Amino acid sequence: MFSLFFRPSPDREEYLIAELWEYGTTGIIEEDGGVRAFFDDLSQLHRFTSDAPELREEQPIDWAQATRDAWPPITVGQRFFLTPPWCHLPTPPGRLRLPIYPGMACGTGRHPATQLALEAIEQYVQPGDSVVDVGTGSGILASAAALLGADRVIGCDIDPEAVRIARERVRVPLFVGSAAAIRSQWADVVIANIDAATIEELAPDLARIRKPDGVLILTGFPDWNVPEGFQAKESRKREEWLCLVC
Repeated sequence: MFSLFFRPSPDREEYLIAELWEYGTTGIIEEDGGVRAFFDDLSQLHRFTSDAPELREEQPIDWAQATRDAWPPITVGQRFFLTPPWCHLPTPPGRLRLPIYPGMACGTGRHPATQLALEAIEQYVQPGDSVVDVGTGSGILASAAALLGADRVIGCDIDPEAVRIARERVRVPLFVGSAAAIRSQWADVVIANIDAATIEELAPDLARIRKPDGVLILTGFPDWNVPEGFQAKESRKREEWLCLVC
């Protein structure tokens, strides 16, 4: 057995984890400063050695236990209890159980931007709302809105593979495409957890699909790269990551 140690940037980490699972890692653990991925043989290591110079031989590991130890359930905000599918701990009183999938890009709920979005969704999504999650990725934010009682929830992403994987995990409608395909003034809440440049590019459609009295939740960018052209009524920050509520 062999391992590679990665030091990805915060916005790259969860995508890297998804790629590692796709290419046959037998397990992933978090260590100080990065993540370590394990492989039974060397056949797939060439895909990653340029990004992870540290290669070492390992002793056999009980991966069933190691995986459980590496992804414990977490609470986010006042309402959400995020758990991997193998966790059978009871949901704490007053919280909503939101499944997380460590093998999915941005599906673990551990990224600060995702947590900021969940906290904003918790505050602004009301029962009966119509909600759009633009750039839905794993579908975790769309699922959170549905748990809060939103009447209609849809998610879209331009990555067909992300949508294919998410459809296997979440119960909200997802489609391959962009906000351009959504009817004008359809959404009470529009969520976009993507980079600043893409948010700026999508700004006309984000404004078009939101109802006049609706809410726009924007995150996925650090404080040194805030999308321009938006007037925020509220700003939230965790580490260097921001969430704007407009």
